[in-house]
Amino acid sequence: MRSNEPADPVAERRFGTGWISGTMSVALGIVGLLAVACFHFPSYLTIPEVRHLYPLVWVRLLLHAILVTAFLTGCTSFVLRGDKTLGTVGMALAVVAVLLGGSRVPIDGPTTSGVYLGLDYVLLLFVLYALIFIPLERVFGRLPQRVFRKDWKLDLAYFFVSTLLVQVTTFLTVAPASLLFGWAQGGAVQQWVKAQPTWLQFLELVVIVDFAQYWIHRAFHVVPWLWRFHAIHHSTEVLDWMSGNRQHIVDAAVTRGLIYIPAFALGFAELPMVLYVVLVSVQSVFIHANVNFRFGRLSYLFATPHFHHWHHGVDREAIDKNFAIHLPVLDMLFGTFHLPADRWPQGYGVDPNDVPSGYLAQWAYPFMPQRTRRPAMTPDGPAAPPPLPDPGPRHDHRP
Repeated sequence: MRSNEPADPVAERRFGTGWISGTMSVALGIVGLLAVACFHFPSYLTIPEVRHLYPLVWVRLLLHAILVTAFLTGCTSFVLRGDKTLGTVGMALAVVAVLLGGSRVPIDGPTTSGVYLGLDYVLLLFVLYALIFIPLERVFGRLPQRVFRKDWKLDLAYFFVSTLLVQVTTFLTVAPASLLFGWAQGGAVQQWVKAQPTWLQFLELVVIVDFAQYWIHRAFHVVPWLWRFHAIHHSTEVLDWMSGNRQHIVDAAVTRGLIYIPAFALGFAELPMVLYVVLVSVQSVFIHANVNFRFGRLSYLFATPHFHHWHHGVDREAIDKNFAIHLPVLDMLFGTFHLPADRWPQGYGVDPNDVPSGYLAQWAYPFMPQRTRRPAMTPDGPAAPPPLPDPGPRHDHRP
């Protein structure tokens, strides 16, 4: 006899129910199928500048492992779970990828085109970040948090869209600097900068770019119409390795475009610039991660999760603090440093939070009538919120 009570969604997703293995199978099946597509259509789905850097033998070996794991986890889910959908879909995706060539698929078609998507970049980052940060958060997690937590699909969508459109984001980043300072390239200053050792250029980039980003970031908090775009990033109420991806395209384009200007104008060499891009990519994931790392006094030298989590804190004391991405000394110099050694924020997000939860709704949110309020600033910090109106006498309807 079938029960009329609704199923418990938490119980249905516990270890041993086949939900974890089924979800893993579907995710890996999608990754494997998309990777095979990259081999078939490299001119349209891969980044031309980095294709020659891929060790194809290892890439094919990784793809083979992904497809095998997708099929086996799909089988596991199929056996354990009453609903066979996840297991069936995961296995089907793996089989289709194998039929299309699998890890032995030849590289088909032309290798150059005017327009392309960075699907290879998306898959590579997703697999590497997942392999690194999911185990870290499970072992060293500050909060007991599921991998598939609230709004994980939304943040995954941000990750895929922003990384997939790498050609667009690169153009938006480089275009302002090229337009304003293209004439300066090759000058005496640029030649002197490029002649410096790579390590010195890299350190200079960290300082210069973080100084610029500090003030741009602070402006997005202080200027009301800029805050409308940045509120999207702060709307997340759960911090982990996926949270940093939630960023409105206007926020990302303006920030990246402006911080690239001093680096381009001074003429830094390509290698230090690439090394900095790698640093900021990993750093932005790390400082949002759900890990209980403190680093002691080193937290005053470089940004850590403990430092950046306070930037996202909903606590009154955390409002408009810790703007630096790499160097907390900037916040110390300009009066926005806040890092209690003995505690973390009580929660994350914006209060009140009227940011919608859908991707397209969040894209349109800054252009709609604004209701999310920033606390008014006073010389002593954020002002206390106004008292709630008196609801009037309460009536007790108990018999």
